[in-house]
Amino acid sequence: MSMPFWTFGAAYLAGSFPTAYLVGKANGVDLRTVGSGNLGATNVFRTLGWKWGLLVYLVDGLKGLLPTLLMPRAFGVEGGWPWGVAIGVLTIAGHVKPIFLMGKGGGKGVATASGVFFALAPLACACAVAAFAVVVAATRYVSLGSLVAAAVLPIAMLVQQPTLNPLLGVAVVIAAFVFWTHRDNIGRLRRGEERRIGGGSAAKVGDNA
Repeated sequence: MSMPFWTFGAAYLAGSFPTAYLVGKANGVDLRTVGSGNLGATNVFRTLGWKWGLLVYLVDGLKGLLPTLLMPRAFGVEGGWPWGVAIGVLTIAGHVKPIFLMGKGGGKGVATASGVFFALAPLACACAVAAFAVVVAATRYVSLGSLVAAAVLPIAMLVQQPTLNPLLGVAVVIAAFVFWTHRDNIGRLRRGEERRIGGGSAAKVGDNA
């Protein structure tokens, strides 16, 4: 059994919900003009504090988790490959290129991707989240934690199930995508210019990550 075409559009729209933008506006800030200019949980955390940052992370994660988990089940198909993956990828695409912001100013996809993989591979995703937490606690670099988590996810999947499968391939592609969206952060990390958590107040766009 397949899924109706409209469900894929609905998944993209769910991913496009501009959580960070709305939270910023509610606090009188356009997050596209401060910090990294990125509409993700990290920039919210640095600009508005941990409570708002945590809220954005959870909502952005749910944007990936709920459609991936529930939409295939609603139409009587399994949530793995290919339907759950297709739905999950579209939520990530919506988050990175949100239609509600004319395809501009989205996040980097980490929170939404974590929600997608909690639905598709919960144990491996839990390992990736644990790695993220350890790296951020040790270094206070959120970007480095995100990169390590992206790399750990496919490794954990392979350890859990040591056979090649389409979902593992998707995890590798998503990891590569996360590295691509963090390419500026990687450059700053190499130069020792990346901003740590607690590194000061928000500055104009482009001054930090």
